[in-house]
Amino acid sequence: MTRPTPNQRDSYKLFRPLQTRWADNDIYGHMNNVVHYALFDTAINGWLVDAGLLDLHQGATIGLVVETGCHYFAELAFPDTIEAGIGVERIGTSSVVYQIALFRGDDEQAAAQGRFVHVYVDRQTRRPQPLGANWRAVLEGQLS
Repeated sequence: MTRPTPNQRDSYKLFRPLQTRWADNDIYGHMNNVVHYALFDTAINGWLVDAGLLDLHQGATIGLVVETGCHYFAELAFPDTIEAGIGVERIGTSSVVYQIALFRGDDEQAAAQGRFVHVYVDRQTRRPQPLGANWRAVLEGQLS
């Protein structure tokens, strides 16, 4: 398996600022690997809420994570500020494959990058729901 190279900042059009927390550091003095996934989730869902697509409490449709992965290139730690670069790799009928990278401050090269797959389902039945035109319009603006 060939190790990927870190993406550059100019690979992304959309960025979300994130702040590391004291509790994110582990015994080795850097951000624990599970925190990267929490930051992916926070960045993507925060963007969807701000874009008016996701209503966390009353929306009929919710996103369930069905796949995720991450490649690590440089350590991150508290008190780093992070910018998450978000892109859309693929839009399916009810699913979206997101690309995401974590950049320390204004670094040009990603410290970590990965993918995050959501399947959008009915909140009650948990059955896949086709993405509406409003979702597609917003997501298509971030296609890589």
